[in-house]
Amino acid sequence: MTTDNKKTLDNPLIDSEEKKRVTEFKSNRLFFVLGGFFLANAFIAEFIGVKLFSLEGTLGLAPFGLDPGGSNGPLVFTAGVLLWPVVFIMTDVINEYFGVSGVRFLSYLAAILISYAFVMVFVSIGLSPADWWVGAYAEKGVPDMQAAFSAVFGQGMWIIAGSLVAFLVGQIVDALVFRKVKKYTGNSRIWLRATVSTMVSQFIDSYLVLYIAFYLGQNWTLEQLFSIGTVNYIYKVLVAILFIPLLYFIHNLIDKYLGEEVSNDLKKLALNKN
Repeated sequence: MTTDNKKTLDNPLIDSEEKKRVTEFKSNRLFFVLGGFFLANAFIAEFIGVKLFSLEGTLGLAPFGLDPGGSNGPLVFTAGVLLWPVVFIMTDVINEYFGVSGVRFLSYLAAILISYAFVMVFVSIGLSPADWWVGAYAEKGVPDMQAAFSAVFGQGMWIIAGSLVAFLVGQIVDALVFRKVKKYTGNSRIWLRATVSTMVSQFIDSYLVLYIAFYLGQNWTLEQLFSIGTVNYIYKVLVAILFIPLLYFIHNLIDKYLGEEVSNDLKKLALNKN
């Protein structure tokens, strides 16, 4: 090895630059992966959330009689609850490594993309359907495909407004509460800040979306709002607690991928990002 080559390899400035490039590459790729998964789940949950389903009926059981509204009927959830717990986990993980600004950026981006999707859905509903297509699935119990398409995808403006407003408010509140708790706990007790932030943010989200979409938009009674909102909120909190092991598993995977030094640096920067 020549003297010049040895000097090049031993140069701390070159080592520092290489380390910086590797750190940026890993952190950027991590943000893209987490952000992509966050956006995909938020997008899907937004569209399937229009469906209300019975828990007991889905499980093939008789009603439990646990409705907070006092009804003896089954517990009713929005289908979006299947995916929102994943969104909560992604929110907390993104907040841990990229701060409130990272969560805010992805939340605004999600709202813009969802709004764009709804615009395109309404455009597609307005297209004149092919005559043969309208009755193509009549034998399968769908006599009018155009009406079915419009009913499933054509959510009312109140539902769209309610879901987007509740989503944005819930995400921002979650990120702020998460950071507030982290300032007291440091890098330890991930379970505490994740659970507290979910409990606060989803209390707002669970009732706000129903209030705007159904109480204001479809004349629901306060009893219906309280009943479905409470059931959905309790479910979200319980799932958030049950998913704590998964949250730790994801953190461990990320820490191994980034390396201890890079991971700690990102967490420190994230705590100070607004």
